[in-house]
Amino acid sequence: MGILNYTPDSFSDGGMYFTHEKALEHALLMQEQGADIIDIGANSTRPDAEILSASEEKERLVPVLEAICGNVTAAVSVDTFYPDCAEAALRAGADIINDVSGAFNSEIAKLAAEYGAGYVVMHNPCGSSDVAHYPDGVVAELRKFFVEAIELAAKYGLPKSQLCLDPGFGFGKSYNDNLEILRNMQWLRFKGIALLAACSRKRFIGEASGEKNSALRDSGTVAANTAAIMGGADIIRVHDVFSAVQGARVADEIYRKA
Repeated sequence: MGILNYTPDSFSDGGMYFTHEKALEHALLMQEQGADIIDIGANSTRPDAEILSASEEKERLVPVLEAICGNVTAAVSVDTFYPDCAEAALRAGADIINDVSGAFNSEIAKLAAEYGAGYVVMHNPCGSSDVAHYPDGVVAELRKFFVEAIELAAKYGLPKSQLCLDPGFGFGKSYNDNLEILRNMQWLRFKGIALLAACSRKRFIGEASGEKNSALRDSGTVAANTAAIMGGADIIRVHDVFSAVQGARVADEIYRKA
């Protein structure tokens, strides 16, 4: 899953692809490099970001989706937590809604079921600026959250094949929480349901590697993705598709062909 931030203020590459032409050019490049999914976000989720309203996000998002969806063969995913934006995105040709709200959204689940789309549910108890406390440990908390999400998906008619679970690296987690999740990805696997790891260039990668510049954390990201794949991640969400694809192919050969 290649990241396409259609924003002026995302933490790593804000403003780099903030025209329809540049966004489409980057989407095509990521597809050429091996991305299976292009993940488009029009609302930054970096710490202390100014959050757009639903109408502002939709106004920004729909035109760029229309520019991209008909010109790529990769699936198109959209980051949003607004049901109105999710529906507009699906009408514009998106295949997946990547809900970054941190809670199961019944309206988005119903839309995904209606449109035959994917729905990514991310664990995010308190945003990217704060750290939550997990009395029973972060992995136990994630399992509980995911079990509830699976039950709710069934309640709203969303098949398991259209559901994806995201532990929410960097959102409400401490440095050690993020590493603990990576060490225990196998405990977050549920049969027939995709598992996503979105570690790319995040703060904990910088802390572990010593690299303060987020744009230079791709090597550390490959290491984190390899650990995630070893634990059973099906999708890795990345900024640098070229290095991620190479890393994932090698990790697959090591861990998934044994």
